[in-house]
Amino acid sequence: MERKKKQEHLKNLIFAALLGAMVYVFTAFVHIPTHQGYMHIGDGIIYIAASLLPLPYAMAAAAVGAGLSDYLSGYALWVLPTMIIKAVTVLAFSYKKETIINARNITGLAPAAVICVGGYYLASALLYGDWGAALADIPTNFLQSVGSSVLFVFLGLALDRIDFKKKFLAFSSNASDHRKTA
Repeated sequence: MERKKKQEHLKNLIFAALLGAMVYVFTAFVHIPTHQGYMHIGDGIIYIAASLLPLPYAMAAAAVGAGLSDYLSGYALWVLPTMIIKAVTVLAFSYKKETIINARNITGLAPAAVICVGGYYLASALLYGDWGAALADIPTNFLQSVGSSVLFVFLGLALDRIDFKKKFLAFSSNASDHRKTA
């Protein structure tokens, strides 16, 4: 039993690292510069991670991938707020359903947008000390959430079509069964 837990933990760590790297790539390299930073679709990968991984692993993938993107893109001031906002965003989704695209996760897109837009408004106002000026970023952050939602739905549907989640969740049990018979 202990071995199976370790295998499950390792599988989740590997997928969290992979998804965190994808969050970084889709944030740092697939973006549009704006007046105060950039608009990206990396959150779509965060939503995928939240739909596939248990909570702590999804939160780590989101926080590390997005935080690393800010840091390596020259926005070090934003690393801590980004890591907090993206980790909290994961709470809007569930990995416990059979498919990635389901009613719970589609409904989760709205609170995810509120967390992102509200979180960055609050962070901007606190970092720059101007609550009025922070309002200027709301449309950009909202469009970022919309773009990320579109990526999530299309990628989630494609992954559901190939039954990725069932194969993903069965990975460790198949591996341990194979070892017992070998």
